[in-house]
Amino acid sequence: MKPALGVCYYPEHWPEEIWAEDAARMVEAGLTWVRIGEFAWSRLEAQPGQFTFDWLDRAIETLGTAGLKVVLGTPTATPPRWMVEKHPDMLAVDAEGRPRKFGSRRHYCFSHLGYREESVRIARILGERYGRNPHVQAWQIDNEYACHDTTVSYSAAAIAGFRNWLAQKYQSPDALNRAWGNVFWSMEYADFSEIDPPALTVTEPNPSHVMDWRRYSSDQVVAYNRVQAQALRPLTDAPLIHNYMGRVLEFDHFDTGADLDIASWDSYPIGFLSDRLEDTAEHKRRFLRQGDPDMQAFHHDLYRAVGRGRWWVMEQQPGPVNWAPHNPAPLPGMARLWAWEAIAHGAEAVCYFRWRQAPFAQEQMHAGLLRPDSAPAPALAEAAQVAREIEEMPDVTPAQARVAILFDYPSSWAWETQPQGADFDYFRLVTEVYRGLRRLGVNVDILPLAGADLSAYKLVLGPGLFTLPDALRAALATHSGLAILGPRTGTRTPNFAIPVPLPPALPGLDTTIALTESLPNGAEEPLEAGGCIGRWLERLEGSAEVVERTTAGQPVLVRSGGLHYLAGWPDPEAMVRILRSACAEAGVATTDLPDGLRIRDTATHRFYINYAPEPLNHDGVTVPAAGVTWTPFR
Repeated sequence: MKPALGVCYYPEHWPEEIWAEDAARMVEAGLTWVRIGEFAWSRLEAQPGQFTFDWLDRAIETLGTAGLKVVLGTPTATPPRWMVEKHPDMLAVDAEGRPRKFGSRRHYCFSHLGYREESVRIARILGERYGRNPHVQAWQIDNEYACHDTTVSYSAAAIAGFRNWLAQKYQSPDALNRAWGNVFWSMEYADFSEIDPPALTVTEPNPSHVMDWRRYSSDQVVAYNRVQAQALRPLTDAPLIHNYMGRVLEFDHFDTGADLDIASWDSYPIGFLSDRLEDTAEHKRRFLRQGDPDMQAFHHDLYRAVGRGRWWVMEQQPGPVNWAPHNPAPLPGMARLWAWEAIAHGAEAVCYFRWRQAPFAQEQMHAGLLRPDSAPAPALAEAAQVAREIEEMPDVTPAQARVAILFDYPSSWAWETQPQGADFDYFRLVTEVYRGLRRLGVNVDILPLAGADLSAYKLVLGPGLFTLPDALRAALATHSGLAILGPRTGTRTPNFAIPVPLPPALPGLDTTIALTESLPNGAEEPLEAGGCIGRWLERLEGSAEVVERTTAGQPVLVRSGGLHYLAGWPDPEAMVRILRSACAEAGVATTDLPDGLRIRDTATHRFYINYAPEPLNHDGVTVPAAGVTWTPFR
């Protein structure tokens, strides 16, 4: 199946007399998909039970007749004002007890059962009307769960739901007290009704309490998504999708994705570089107009896993955005590069956001494929070029990677709850491992912990995993390749206690974490083989073979057979060296890439993706600045 391009469109924003012209221009540019409707509730149901569908009927017919396939969104991310009047307690509440007000979007609490029923109602009504419409060939449920810090709510509905969730899990307050270790600081409860969310405590709350609160909050997202999916399933054969975000880990995307057919995400490379990525000022200057070379690819691989192989980019940045601290324009060629990079990672569709820049409301400064006056913006020609190139290419089929990274959303919640070091961040740790592999030209798959099948992988990496399920321990014990776990892997029980025997307690590996220290900048420990360990260092005891030491003789990487434990956070030099050595032993080919250049192998082609602002050469292939090229495998 050939990949396709699409665009996000808001017919309710524009005069109906230009819809047909817009649709014709989309088709002329080579676009196939068009997403509509995800914010249109007030135009569909202006008052409770008073529906106006005629405009949406005509919009779908206009777009479909032009040859476009419609992704129809449920509009539940933007409940209209009358909904808040009907359910005044549906608003999410922040940790200080202040309700999140009406006037933008995502102003609902996932735990509010009344709003959940309203969401099911509108999803069912839309499914009954459009579920068999031949032009509606996919559905998007809601929009960008967790955006604007909306996963966790401290509303009355959330508090009641949390208490019930705890009662179901623990069955008795005594069992909860034992699990949480509430004997510490006299935190014991006599009844579930006494338990509040872990907010506004004098000092840090019990981490076990926080962890269950985070699990509960994630479960509410999953449940909210599930009921809409269940409402639509009997009414349509079209796939169900949600558009996730970049570096958003507040809920478990694997659990959410289990109820959907396709995972998609919203890719804004330049915005992410400014807003969601730690790096040096020099790095950010170099990639100011391109985005970080690994941020997008990491999410492509992550959401391919969330979608069990099927994934899209639902929103692709076409020009300056409006929401980052600074919003430069992309270099010429980047709208093409970002699309082809996604396709090389297996994207079925890449949809640009948006068709025409809005001249009103909050996103006036967000570029589209057209300017507000309908003249072409720079990305339109690049999108059209990608569409032509897709037609000329054979199908792009992902290749099976030989290296995998285990990824776990609860691990992010755990280390955010008790970081121990001010700069210990799970996402950053995992992406630095990923970046090291990408610098070596290695394809990577990302795997969830639950049901992870390691058999296809010569090298498996598990950085920072909060706790190791028994099934994963068993899989590691029988894995025939190499595995590197750590740092901080398996160091807590699910109830957030230090396990005994002491961690990491890996099968067949005689090593014990005797002491842990977090290190500030400037206190790094140099390694004998080069580079250093910073931020995090565990002191190990035991008889396991030592592979890496600090210059003071402290073991940092130990092994038994193919199973390794890494007891610190390597700097980039040490990270690449350790990964290069592991790949060589595992039989995974590597190549040292110039700064900014990445490669991605599919079943038939090697893609060269150049994020650098100057041309780069590798393997005799010259890649233009901010450009992408490919060569077939012979």
